[in-house]
Amino acid sequence: MNRLKKRWGITSNLQAIIILTVFAITGSASAWLSKPFCVWLGITKEDFAGWFTLIRLIIIFPIYQVLLVAIGTVFGQFKFFWNFEKKMLKNMGLGFLFKNDISKN
Repeated sequence: MNRLKKRWGITSNLQAIIILTVFAITGSASAWLSKPFCVWLGITKEDFAGWFTLIRLIIIFPIYQVLLVAIGTVFGQFKFFWNFEKKMLKNMGLGFLFKNDISKN
């Protein structure tokens, strides 16, 4: 747990547990929400056969990003998850989304 706390720049075991809980809730919620979203878009397993899983993963990605910050905020960890989100998107080559961001974390 100490290595994880050091990597994330946190000091409290409680904060680490809260962060891990947020990741768990967000992953489950984004997967759960992707199903009705696929239905709404008319994307079915029968119509897209082998592509269905890939399409669903592509749909889950933005849902996950939004939920991660939203659920993190509910748990009082907005700053951690906002910085985590920016770092993750920058590593994926989407850093241009934060080009004009005032905080350079």
